[in-house]
Amino acid sequence: MMRVALLTMCSCVLAGQAVALSLADCDRVTHASHGGEAAHDDLGEGRVMWQDWWSQEGTATSIAVVDCGPGTALTFRTQEENMGDRVAFNRTEKALAVVTRHEAGARAFATFERMATDLNGIARNIDITTLAAEPCACAALYPELRGDKTEFTLG
Repeated sequence: MMRVALLTMCSCVLAGQAVALSLADCDRVTHASHGGEAAHDDLGEGRVMWQDWWSQEGTATSIAVVDCGPGTALTFRTQEENMGDRVAFNRTEKALAVVTRHEAGARAFATFERMATDLNGIARNIDITTLAAEPCACAALYPELRGDKTEFTLG
């Protein structure tokens, strides 16, 4: 009887590991109740986008657009309030309109450098980096593009 229970438990654990992630799994708290990721979106052709949120004493929203294959990420702050000495602002809708406009055209012209240029004056803290670890949305939608990046696991 104990052996059957143990085998059943092992089967459930292994089956759970084989279940693919969904974008809904990626909406989660990542910093002990005051920070997380939400609003994950598939932009197509290996690109994803989501919002990082922060809410402890002050609030902030940043957006990440990631090209899953190379792991290139464009990140920028679109909203903040009560975050130190900086003046509060909320330009999330304007920033999302910039991304939408670029993504609606040919991908060859929707470069992160062009998006960053158009976000200048709308968003703050605009950065283009290369990720060493696979983000959740890439793991959920484009796991075949992981390459040598560290595989994402929910934890």
